[in-house]
Amino acid sequence: MYNNLMASSRKKIIFVFVTLFLIVGGIFTGFLIGKSQCKICPPEDIDFSLFWEAYHKLQENFVDKEKFNIQEIIYGAIAGMTKSLGDPYTTFFTPQETKRFFEDVKGEFEGVGMEIAIKKGNLQVISPLEGTPAKRAGIKAGDEILKVNDTSTIDMTLEEAVNLIRGPKGTEVILTIYREDWDQPREIKLIRDVITIPTLKWEIIEGDIAYIKIYQFSEKTTLDFSKAAVDILKSPAKRIILDLRDNPGGLLDQVIEVSGWFLERGNVVAIEDRGQEKEQKFYNSSGPGRLSIYPTVVLINQGSASGAEILAGALKDNRGIMLIGENSFGKGSVQEPLSLRDRSSLKVTVAQWLTPNGKSIFEVGLEPDVQVEMTEEDYEKGLDPQLNRAIEIIKEIE
Repeated sequence: MYNNLMASSRKKIIFVFVTLFLIVGGIFTGFLIGKSQCKICPPEDIDFSLFWEAYHKLQENFVDKEKFNIQEIIYGAIAGMTKSLGDPYTTFFTPQETKRFFEDVKGEFEGVGMEIAIKKGNLQVISPLEGTPAKRAGIKAGDEILKVNDTSTIDMTLEEAVNLIRGPKGTEVILTIYREDWDQPREIKLIRDVITIPTLKWEIIEGDIAYIKIYQFSEKTTLDFSKAAVDILKSPAKRIILDLRDNPGGLLDQVIEVSGWFLERGNVVAIEDRGQEKEQKFYNSSGPGRLSIYPTVVLINQGSASGAEILAGALKDNRGIMLIGENSFGKGSVQEPLSLRDRSSLKVTVAQWLTPNGKSIFEVGLEPDVQVEMTEEDYEKGLDPQLNRAIEIIKEIE
């Protein structure tokens, strides 16, 4: 009997020891794996126990236990970490937001149809998209959004703003808008709809001018532009006006492909500068350059951003093509999506764009060679002095 008890006790002690060994070993192994994957590890004097101390104090003391959602707390912590970097384009996406982001790239979603960004701390419209509730309501590039419904946009992240503005077809959202030409802000009521973003349109104007309007660089842009380019080559067109106004950019590969119709093979389209003595990456045209035979001018405005700025800068630097209109937005930074284990993701600014001549676009944009502004009266009367000036100029170019 005694021997049986001793044997049983020894087994229990061995079991407890093995269990503790496995737990401690697991923690230590996890630490080593984390350490090995950490490229830029935090200083050793940073005490991460502070995070857990705050977590436990919230857990113990917060009055409404039903609102204590551990997953939301983790997401909130990651979002706060990205926000602390002070870059409005470096953001965290929950799994649902990640799904929506990739749906946007495909060119269809439900909302009001406008690209927005945070510029100098203010939520601003980059551009309203063609044929959408935002465009029909008269929202313009450069408009500041002060409120979404009754919620102030002060200190609001870009993703928070998108989440509030987006919504199912047929529902209402009220935006409080400030515009420089207005004496005071105005409320604009929008009814959300299914937003299908067109890629481009083109037509012959003034007898022999191919007018090409690119709305956005989405997955279909290269195919649609290739078809348009072939039609232009068969048309009576002798010159081109490329309209990149209110084009918020999009996919870089689509920008490179479109630029190839205007540039010879090997011409630099853009330079990716990752700073910190890292080697710059050059993106080159692969041709065929078949539209380079046409005299061309490019229209830009403050709604021309990102990929639109890259294309305009490439045409200006490589071919001396004239830019007409207003200063572009100045997006000029490179974001890279990074997947996380639960299908959430980070969109991280990893570099800045430079034009082929090495000019930074970030926060300064492109300055037009010929400055032509659109007034509030022009918009109300449906006038387009920028296009009219482009027509005048292109007719003088042989």
